[in-house]
Order: sequence, then C-alpha cells, then structure tokens
Amino acid sequence: MSELRRTPLYECHLRYGGKMIDFAGWALPVQFTSIKDEHHAVRKAAGLFDVSDMGEVEISGPQALDLVQRAVTNDASRMRVGRVMYSPMCNPRGGLIDDLLVYRLGDDRFMLVVNAANIGKDYSWLRELSGQFPRATVTNLSDEVAQLALQGPNSEPILAKLTDADLSSLKYYWCQDGVEVAGVRCLVSRTGYTGEDGFELYCAPQEAPRLWEAILEAGREYGAVPAGLGCRDTLRFEAGMVLYGNELTEETTPLEAGLGRYVKFNKGDFVGRQALLKQKEEGVRRRLVGFRMIDRGIPRHGYPIVVGGAEVGVVTSGTYAPTLDANLGLGYVPVELSAPGTEICVLVRGRQLKAQVVEIPFYRREEGKR
Repeated sequence: MSELRRTPLYECHLRYGGKMIDFAGWALPVQFTSIKDEHHAVRKAAGLFDVSDMGEVEISGPQALDLVQRAVTNDASRMRVGRVMYSPMCNPRGGLIDDLLVYRLGDDRFMLVVNAANIGKDYSWLRELSGQFPRATVTNLSDEVAQLALQGPNSEPILAKLTDADLSSLKYYWCQDGVEVAGVRCLVSRTGYTGEDGFELYCAPQEAPRLWEAILEAGREYGAVPAGLGCRDTLRFEAGMVLYGNELTEETTPLEAGLGRYVKFNKGDFVGRQALLKQKEEGVRRRLVGFRMIDRGIPRHGYPIVVGGAEVGVVTSGTYAPTLDANLGLGYVPVELSAPGTEICVLVRGRQLKAQVVEIPFYRREEGKR
C-alpha cells in the first residue's frame, strides 16, 4: 500500500481492522467486518464512510456562475446560496466527462465535488473552459479537504449529540458552512449516495481523525459502524445510483443513462448541448436498464447481455442485493428491449442465464423516512 495515496484517515482504518485495497490509486477499506453486515447497518442504523478521495474544485469570482453554467448540463442559476445540485458534465460530443455535485457557497463562489479518478481530468477541463471567463478562478482544493459521510436513518440523532446546529432544518440537497461538529469546523451537507438519509462533512485533513472517532463514539448507542467501499457500492446500486466508470463514461450520454432530467436545454448554451439536442430529437438508440436474474447467478460488470443468441449489450454493474435478497444488474440495451418485463439473458461463464428488465431504482426507503 506504500505506493498508494493515503487519506487522513488511513491509520484509523487500520486500527478498526479495515481491509485495504487500491481504489483509483488510493488505499481505502473495502470492508471492516463484512460487506453484508455493513450494508444492513446503513439501512437500519448508520455507517461512517471515508470519502476523502473525492475531489473538490472551487470556482470563484464575478464570472463563476457563467463558467459553471457552461461546464455542467443542469441549471446553476436557480441555486440559492446553500443549495446543492447534481449534474452531469459533458464533452462536446455529449459524452460524460464526469457526474458531480455543485455546492453554491456564495453569490460568486461554487464548489464542485468530483469523482476521485477524475480529479486531474476535471480540473484541467475546467481550467481550459475558464479561458472564456477571465473573471472566474478555478482552484483545486482536493488536498486541503477531507470528507466523511455518515449515512443511515440514525445519522441525524448521532450528529445532534456533537453540534449545536439544528440539523433537522437542513433539507435534502442543502448545505451549511461553518458548522462545529465535535469542535471541528465543517461544511455539512445532506445528500447521500446510499438511498438513506445522511450527511457529508468536509473539514481540514488534520481534523478528520478526531471527527471520525467522535462520530463513532457518539454513534455507538445508535448502532453506527465504520463502513467500507464494498457496501457503499451495494447500497448505491440498490438505490439505482449510477457510478462513473461503470454506467457513465465519455462514450455514454446523460440521455442514454436516464439522467435527462438533469439536462436543461432551455438554460442557454453549455458544452455538449448541440450533440445532446440532436440525440434527443432523433431519439436514443440504447438505454440503461435494471434487471433481475431469473436463473441462479450473479451478473458482473462486463458480462454480455444476450437476446436470441446475439449480444445486444453489456452489464455495467451487478451484484447480490442484500436488502432485497436478489441478484440484480444494470446495463445498456437497445431501446426496443428496455421496457420492464422484457426477458433478456446474461452470459455468465459461457452459460446464458435468464433475466427480466425491471424498473429502477430497485430500492426506495419507506415513505416518511428522510
């Protein structure tokens, strides 16, 4: 692990028995106890994740909004200070450079939270675009920020023990800066990548270990556990949340991936608009679908999807879903095969196993739960 980058919480992970792996060049825990146990803990209580590998890029200055509007497909002009917005960011062909979160921290200040493997690429791209906006400054803050994510139905009462801030008033996809949590100054948001209620806490790297320990101590009575990358993937998968590098690549578009609601054609020009408008008018030829295995077997990333003996698509993500006790998958298929109820096959180790297209997300938390 010596050649891999380490987050500020690396030593904490070792103390808690984390099984470390290489994730996009970072040494991160895939699990602490078991993926299944950590998955159920997040669904029923709370799990604490280290997501300090994620990147943070600040865009500031009088033309900050103009640059953000040019870079992403969603409409940042509608954001009030404190709002958080999900958005694809596309290349001129309409392919996905990344999918990211946009935080509006001031009238002329935004923070883009980008995927770990894409930090360098995204920063270079935004710097290139900023040449059109001389009064906008692009700064890579990734090395100056640690990020923890507390996810699960008990997240709010756990954090409430550590702060005087009224977290119950923090709405979904909003953030608040300058919040003291266990004596650590944080930017706190409420988005989540698990299908459950949860909070993200951004802080100075040197403060992250203290915050990690304080949250787990406060969460002990609420069943909180440290959680790794393994359950983070199964949780996001059940909730139908796409993953860059799997469902999303520079060869896929937001319209194909089911992200059309985040493409605002009427907001003005943005990178990829013409290509996406053309695709919308002509109609997409393939679509991302969810499917449930009928035959016994687990679909894995890269497995071919077959109909009538011919390969028609590929599995982008697939696993056993602990909450649903089912083998499920995501993948791209031709539009004519994308309706729920359509029968397809997945080629698993040379055998064609039956599956059926179903609606996504596979899992939604109960009504009334945040």
